[in-house]
Amino acid sequence: MATSGTYVTEVPLKGSAEKHYKRWKNENHLFPDAIGHHIQGVALHEGDWDSHGSIKIWNYTCDGKQEVFKEKREHDDEKMAVTLRGLEGHVMEQLKVYDVTFQFIQKSPDDIVCKITLVWEKRNDDSPEPINYMKLNKRIAADMDNHVLKA
Repeated sequence: MATSGTYVTEVPLKGSAEKHYKRWKNENHLFPDAIGHHIQGVALHEGDWDSHGSIKIWNYTCDGKQEVFKEKREHDDEKMAVTLRGLEGHVMEQLKVYDVTFQFIQKSPDDIVCKITLVWEKRNDDSPEPINYMKLNKRIAADMDNHVLKA
């Protein structure tokens, strides 16, 4: 059986958890303009931009390499959480499971965090752990912070 695991981290944010959640749930098409150094494109493959179960294809850069990621979207409005379930793409060549959840938590009026949870399972034990993808997710959440504040 191949190795699996879960990474969890929190990224401090400014503004309101609702605004951040709305941007991540409904407005992914704005990411390339906001953080083009990470995300070069997002295309809707199936469904609507804000629909639960929609499928999107991301063009992004990880460790200096351009990659593609196809994901199926899940939303939890009550928890203000967006989950991207990996279907295809570069990361899925090494991993059998890649599910990343961005949850926006308002701890106090001035204290917000984005809790990022990455659940993964390698295809085989020779594949590396996806720590580079966790670092990328953390940078994306942090870099989107300023863009959400301007909205």
